[in-house]
Amino acid sequence: MDIKRNKGLLYLQIKEILKDRILNGEYSLNTNIPSEPQLEAEFKVSKITVRNAIKELVQEGYLKKESGKGTMVISNVSGSKLSKGKRFTEVLVEEGHYMNKKVLSIKKVELPTDSHLYPIFGNNCIKVERVYYLDDEPYIYFTHFVLLHLNDEELKDVQINSLYRYLEQSNIRLESFRDEFTVTMVSSYIGEILKLKEGTAVLKRIRRSRDEKGSIVEYSEGYYNTEKHNYIVNYNDFTT
Repeated sequence: MDIKRNKGLLYLQIKEILKDRILNGEYSLNTNIPSEPQLEAEFKVSKITVRNAIKELVQEGYLKKESGKGTMVISNVSGSKLSKGKRFTEVLVEEGHYMNKKVLSIKKVELPTDSHLYPIFGNNCIKVERVYYLDDEPYIYFTHFVLLHLNDEELKDVQINSLYRYLEQSNIRLESFRDEFTVTMVSSYIGEILKLKEGTAVLKRIRRSRDEKGSIVEYSEGYYNTEKHNYIVNYNDFTT
């Protein structure tokens, strides 16, 4: 995998990629991640760069490094700034599932003036399309509209492993979000992506993410094939 040398320190980019793999179950709990030489070859970087990335993840409590035994995943749960509850993907990983993500497109869009999103984003909107795979089968289709000011050259270099982590790195701080759920019928386009017949009923989640000023900086729609797995919300410190 190539990383962008003009997008910040290499070891931090590698750290985020490895963390994303841990959180999504590609590197399972209590198993070793690939060896340092394997990671050097994959990312085409030096030994010290890989070691610095691993050192960061050890310090954050995700990895444990033992001489002669390799580097083991000891935690696959992250703290969420948006909620005290666990993220949905973290719940799936804890159940033993494997989550993988694929970015379909990242592009500028000119919203029509009659769009309900135009008053929020105007013409400064980036649209991101992503698919989540559950155990290598398409499970969720996401479309995100984000308030990012990027020119065409900057857009070519955008790489997103975790959308919210990317927004943080772009100095966009999410302080709260609002989710709405409904049932809808998939279009032919989404049905093709999720391997469902057009008109199949799916769960739809609409999310509005706000910054510290209360302004909406991200609007997303997610379509979940709940025949594969129900949507789960885990609440901590629940009392009756």
